[in-house]
Amino acid sequence: MRKRFLKSFGFTLVLTLLLSSVMFSQPGISIKDKYDKQEVYITMRDGVRLFTSIYTPKNDSVKHPILMNRTPYNIEGGGPERYNSYLMVYSRFTRENYIMVFQDVRGKFMSEGEYEDIRPVNPDKKNNKDIDETTDTWDTVDWLIKNVKNNNGNVGIFGISYPGFYSTMGIINAHPAVKAVSPQAPVTAWFIGDDVHHNGAFFLLDCFPFDFWFGKPRRGPTRIGNPNFVWPTPDNYEFFLSAGAIRNLSPKYFGDSVRWWKETFAHPDYDDFWKSRDPQQYLKNVTPAVMTVGGWFDAEDMYGALHTYQSIEKQNPPSTKNYLVMGPWSHGQWMFGKATNMGNIYWGVDANQKFAEEEVNFFDYYLMGKGELNIPEATIFVTGSNEWRKFDKWPPENVTEKNIYLMPEEIASFSAPSLKSSYDEYLSDPMHPVPYTEDVHARRTTAYMTDDQRFASRRPDVMVYQTGVLTEDITFTGPLTADLFVSTTGTDADFIVKLIDVLPPDTKAAPDQNVKVPLGGYQMLVRGEVFRGKYRNSFEKPEPFRPGKVTEVKYSIPDVAHTFKKGHRIMIQVQNSWFPLVDRNPQKFVDIYTCSDSDFQKATMRIYHDAAHPSNLKVKVLK
Repeated sequence: MRKRFLKSFGFTLVLTLLLSSVMFSQPGISIKDKYDKQEVYITMRDGVRLFTSIYTPKNDSVKHPILMNRTPYNIEGGGPERYNSYLMVYSRFTRENYIMVFQDVRGKFMSEGEYEDIRPVNPDKKNNKDIDETTDTWDTVDWLIKNVKNNNGNVGIFGISYPGFYSTMGIINAHPAVKAVSPQAPVTAWFIGDDVHHNGAFFLLDCFPFDFWFGKPRRGPTRIGNPNFVWPTPDNYEFFLSAGAIRNLSPKYFGDSVRWWKETFAHPDYDDFWKSRDPQQYLKNVTPAVMTVGGWFDAEDMYGALHTYQSIEKQNPPSTKNYLVMGPWSHGQWMFGKATNMGNIYWGVDANQKFAEEEVNFFDYYLMGKGELNIPEATIFVTGSNEWRKFDKWPPENVTEKNIYLMPEEIASFSAPSLKSSYDEYLSDPMHPVPYTEDVHARRTTAYMTDDQRFASRRPDVMVYQTGVLTEDITFTGPLTADLFVSTTGTDADFIVKLIDVLPPDTKAAPDQNVKVPLGGYQMLVRGEVFRGKYRNSFEKPEPFRPGKVTEVKYSIPDVAHTFKKGHRIMIQVQNSWFPLVDRNPQKFVDIYTCSDSDFQKATMRIYHDAAHPSNLKVKVLK
């Protein structure tokens, strides 16, 4: 996670409350009646001790597998007499009598040592002082199978967000006892697509409150976490806009106490600091079975889920057991209760039910040899048609690539433009940035990823292109590619491309749906992604735009699995700010982390759509 088991701030609060509860009861029996608890310190190879809680079934007539969750989010905040509320969240495993193990990672809460955000893998270890999260995982597993009573010698590892990252660490150079791992919404690439940046653009609204809470150092081992940020206004747009340049935030709210905030600002480009923290390069020679889980509306780590699966797929032989589950979820939504909707958009099913069955099936099979493994390689929820689909791989191969071209008169077409000269021109003003949502609130909600985009389409600085009414269903699967031909009177610019499903004007909500706005004409955000323009040729070496010169900006947008139904329209929106989700680009070629308020400038933008400059969105249509 840095997320992030938590990173959505609302999710942080939910988990904090859960972790403070006393006990969880199954019908007719309490967890204390069923499990023994012990808190221990496990010594790592360099002598640092990691705080670990172990819950062992009282039933010792058979041996049980171990299921482990390593986290930076405080495993035993309630004290030694209370039982971890993860046992409530993961009751499907306590029903199966798993030995449940939770660990504070190095440097967090009750564990010893120094904490490091997404600690890089050290591929050149020479002695016991050379440690990383892979060695901490190995040493923990080795101790557990040798010291925990009645274990069957098989270990599974799982976790969501930041614990998803630590799950990934359990795959790399895995201990032989680790038979199954499930990285869920795993933190993976913090410059390219997860949490901190997307394509070099800083995700301000998520990072600021999270760093305030998570980033402050502790004075020593503790069960007590830091306080959350108290918003001085309920309007995050107004709060960040009035703060001015992003450099103004730290002196007022952080001082010198938040190490990660400073490190982020010290590495504005894609250098070795970021590259070393991306675990994809080490996902080779994988021995455990892996089931990666993600959500189509995960605002934090959808990239990590898709690319962890794909990295294992590309770097290992076909015999590697590699599975992917993608549902219609926000960050970690599959963990709690039901998943019947995302904001105003309802699926007609509880998407969590199928996942819970597959998760238990996966671990039961690989850790207990129980049942039959009837999981397809890719279990994918297709929104729009609102159905679970099975695929042999992801993205599927039975697709046709098509381009949706941006055209004059706000038209989107599958036919290429033929005009010799054509463009849309508008003014982008960073002092009046395009908001990411119409709603007014402090903390970011999860539902913005399906929000109605009519508020944006009515702004003069948002370009809108849509098809005619569809005469048949069309399903997009896999990644999208935005290919824009643009110019600016400035020297830098962000570009946000949004794929939108426009509902028919006569659409109405069902009586049992809690829908906040009229659905007739609703512009459902299916996918949106930002790209910081100065990185168009290289994330390592940013380049300014030449004012007025037509320039191609081409970038990948994370996968979709969505059916645009007959009677709907496909819409594409293009804009240059997404505030305060993303920090403001001053539209001048500067280091945005150190620039001043005076650097922000208006710029005239053009989106070209002629034969020589055919701006388009490349999609993959399922056959």
